[in-house]
Amino acid sequence: MPRFAANLSMLYPELDFLDRFEAAARDGFRAVEYLFPYAYEAKELKARLDANGLQQVLFNAPPGDWDKGEKGLACLPGREAEFRAAIAKAIDYAGVLGCPRVHVMAGLAPEGADRAALRRTYVGNLRVAAAEAAKAKLDVLIEPINTRDIPGFFLNRQDEAHAIVQEADAANLKVQFDLYHCQIVEGDVAMKIRQYLPTGRVGHFQIAGVPQRHEPDVGEVNYPYLFDVIDEVSASCGWQGWVGCEYRPARGAAAGGTSAGLASWFPRWR
Repeated sequence: MPRFAANLSMLYPELDFLDRFEAAARDGFRAVEYLFPYAYEAKELKARLDANGLQQVLFNAPPGDWDKGEKGLACLPGREAEFRAAIAKAIDYAGVLGCPRVHVMAGLAPEGADRAALRRTYVGNLRVAAAEAAKAKLDVLIEPINTRDIPGFFLNRQDEAHAIVQEADAANLKVQFDLYHCQIVEGDVAMKIRQYLPTGRVGHFQIAGVPQRHEPDVGEVNYPYLFDVIDEVSASCGWQGWVGCEYRPARGAAAGGTSAGLASWFPRWR
């Protein structure tokens, strides 16, 4: 059965961030992920992990100026020095947190930019990131993201992500396969799991209901079927990664919040 990680950037919004670790453990999670750790000292986050028996399985490298709308640096010519500094910071945090993988956001394609030039920059930066991460025995992940949630995002499709990983040619560079984004952009999700999971290039899955990004039992995607597909393919190829629950709970705090939403689907898979 898939192993699920709570995405603490989205789950438990009714709680302060540092209190979400305990809530996730209480609801039966054994691992967590989130977008960014950098507002907190790494040792403080590690203490929360340890106190609640949790593994840190994923977080993002610094994305540039998030508050000004930046969504990553990797594809942006002229930002290479800033990108290297971001990777170094992410590796430092991963070392303290015991996190084996870091997601590197591609960034927004500037209007009118030459896409081929952006791709060259992207591949070059990913090679640098993978080489630095390899020294710390970490994987670097890239994620196709739909342009409804993030208009202008450079990387949108599974086939392009896997082609870029092959071109960069680093054993520790892998794809973060978000089934929510894939369904919106491409569909045919089960067949893509069957196509790509055996390649060894999938480092992590994420899930959310489509189209509103709520619990996975809400919306048009048959997640129990997809979880069975992941199990089946994993059994044949030896994949042992995590599935991140990166969704926005549909219930507010007055209606039981995140835990009430989990009760509708998670116990079967916990």
